[in-house]
Amino acid sequence: MKVLKIMLFGIVIGMAIGLWIGVNIGREMPLTSNPFSYHESLQEKLKRVGGETLEKSGRALEKTGQDLQDKLNK
Repeated sequence: MKVLKIMLFGIVIGMAIGLWIGVNIGREMPLTSNPFSYHESLQEKLKRVGGETLEKSGRALEKTGQDLQDKLNK
């Protein structure tokens, strides 16, 4: 019975620590930071990442167009 209590206690503590670290990994925060502190929401993060992706693709498209123009002018 004593071994069962120790195992159950270890599982509960392990799950709590795993949840703490898992939330921080999901939010791209340091592992030991407070997972309950407010940072950007998922919607804000999607907007930010979407904007960055759109900017990068726009620059790549401009570069490709410039390369094509240079190729035609040669």
